[in-house]
Amino acid sequence: MAVYFLNIKSFGRANGSSAASAAAYRAGERIRDARTGRTYDHSERGDVMNKEIVLPSKFADADMGWARDRSQLWNAAEAAESRKNARVAREYLVALPFELNPEQRLGLVREFSKELVNRYQFAVDFAIHAPRTAPDSDPRNFHAHLLATTREVTINGLGAKTTLELNDSNRNKLGLQPSVHEIFHTRQRWANVTNEALRAAHVRARVDHRSLEAQGIDREPQPRFPRAAIEMERLGYRSFAAENLRAQYQSRVDAREHRAQAQAAPSAKPHRLEEIRRQARENWLKMRQQSNEPPAARDRTRGDHTHDDDHSL
Repeated sequence: MAVYFLNIKSFGRANGSSAASAAAYRAGERIRDARTGRTYDHSERGDVMNKEIVLPSKFADADMGWARDRSQLWNAAEAAESRKNARVAREYLVALPFELNPEQRLGLVREFSKELVNRYQFAVDFAIHAPRTAPDSDPRNFHAHLLATTREVTINGLGAKTTLELNDSNRNKLGLQPSVHEIFHTRQRWANVTNEALRAAHVRARVDHRSLEAQGIDREPQPRFPRAAIEMERLGYRSFAAENLRAQYQSRVDAREHRAQAQAAPSAKPHRLEEIRRQARENWLKMRQQSNEPPAARDRTRGDHTHDDDHSL
């Protein structure tokens, strides 16, 4: 069945990231970072199925050659930032349904990219990757990297920071909701666009961006492993981080099962309460029946008990 996955991350100077490096790796190209003088060469990659730069629709007829050139675009993104802790790019990493064929997956990524660029007026450089060919890799793991500029695209270059990059105080001045709402919107739109593509392809599978709890599914979410941990285990090394995550996950699963068993077990207290109610009703019915009997009948019913009581006095 189709799996929902969308992860948003940023690349910034504070952690030593380079937009040129990120773009070269994802697109499988050779790009020189003019700011640092370093060259990033990933042209040997063979898993890049598609790559494309998407710009806002208003530039459809404009001469935007500089922005459609991958090296120029990301060097412009680097040159536009002067702060040592500046954010230079954002990435949307999405899982693509293996139920779709290559053309349908390309159409899905392209459509989602167009939504993003028209909402935020930035440029998106996407690359669709095929699953890894390693023996322990999942052959269904088609995915796409959507690398976005943090500044709006103009005819002459990159302009102001997008509204997505503004803090909540500045967003409020513009009448915008807090930035967390943008994350919610993006997650929901990716689910909707994916389901539209599945429906158009006559595939019954659907994805859901909501949490398992919100969907009414009572199971523990699968753990997410750091890429470094996955790579270590793929190369045959032991990853303590991955082992700890698995142990914590199993502990949560066991705790959930114990809670379910405890809730399913019959409780002695409700059973006793029902017994008390039943006995009280029987006593009440018996008293009502006796109150409706003639006096002589009541005396006969009481019989020796009345005599014994009088005698004791």
